[in-house]
Amino acid sequence: MLLKDRPVYSYRDDPAVPSFPDQTPVVFMDGECAFCSRAARTISVLDTVDEFKICPTQSQLGHAVLAHYGLDPEDPDTWLYLVDGCAYTSLDAVMRVGKRLGGAGRITLIFAVLPKAAQDWLYRRIARNRYSIMGRTDMCAIPDPELQRRLLK
Repeated sequence: MLLKDRPVYSYRDDPAVPSFPDQTPVVFMDGECAFCSRAARTISVLDTVDEFKICPTQSQLGHAVLAHYGLDPEDPDTWLYLVDGCAYTSLDAVMRVGKRLGGAGRITLIFAVLPKAAQDWLYRRIARNRYSIMGRTDMCAIPDPELQRRLLK
């Protein structure tokens, strides 16, 4: 879902948001979630044009950007995709990332057949149970040089 309540690149004018490289897509996700860490590693493998950056929501930058958009970094539903100054959330964000990655990433587009309400329900259901489904891990400690290079902390 596109967050329409903010102008494009509005975070650049927010003194609470530190400057960060936003010329390419940035995905903000839970850095303690094994499911999200797996998604981050998948992005780093499928991103053959080397454009995606990944930011844990627990970082100072993650907190600031999410707060700018009125999102709670502690809320399990929080997953933000920022591209061309526009912010997207929920399963819509996941599908947009998959589409941009292309190849195997496009598998996420299978969820587009679901009505919006069903997409939101499914996303919330998985997000709220992600620790019991996949467990916890520290994304920033994963010894994957390609992933580490993409992290904004």
